[in-house]
Amino acid sequence: MASGVKEVLPPTLDPASEFPADIFDGTTKLFIAYVCPFAQRVWITRNCKGLQDKIKVIAVDLDNRPAWYKEKVYPANKVPSLVHNNEVKGESLDLIRYLDEKFEGPSLLPEDPAKREFAEELLSYSDSFNGAVFSSIRADGIGEVGSAFDYLENALGKFDDGPFFLETFSLVDVAYAPFVERFQPFLLDVKKYDITEGRPKLAAWIEEVNKIEAYKATKYDQNELLAALKRRFGLDTA
Repeated sequence: MASGVKEVLPPTLDPASEFPADIFDGTTKLFIAYVCPFAQRVWITRNCKGLQDKIKVIAVDLDNRPAWYKEKVYPANKVPSLVHNNEVKGESLDLIRYLDEKFEGPSLLPEDPAKREFAEELLSYSDSFNGAVFSSIRADGIGEVGSAFDYLENALGKFDDGPFFLETFSLVDVAYAPFVERFQPFLLDVKKYDITEGRPKLAAWIEEVNKIEAYKATKYDQNELLAALKRRFGLDTA
């Protein structure tokens, strides 16, 4: 899996940051926020494809965004966004497909038709998975969180030929990894719920994902992520 050399991460831009003069100079840029799992999907894909020298990462502060980001770059005012050929594109699942299809580097979807079909099913389910977990966080007890992670456990057993959803690390793993990275410690801390208990395939998947250098380079401080989620849901972060 291509990962390139270790890069120095850029500082986070806020309202005091000037509009970068080179945004529309024809080179490719990826706007992210270090705490955002949707942006992390595209960042991981960029690293897996070995595009660190081809796609520049620019980080913005989601809680205090530069005004120029909405006015001059991406009217939706969210991340991720990709500036490619002086055009701006968004939406994380669309962007990971776009990078995989349009840029050089190893393919992140298998050739096998059955696995391709299952990849589409899993990518389509990812929004429902996230929604079920977020709903459970707001609810008393664990709500639908058990069935959501059972779905992943069962999906990991569909093809018994590797630790990942489609044998080798793919866009499907990319789509889920940033969210599991956040949900696992959060649910354990807030709900006292261990997502890996009784789910050996999910536990093995998490272990193997954490060995992928392209993913590891995008991981954020777990305490910061936990605090950010607690703030989002109005929970005490003390």
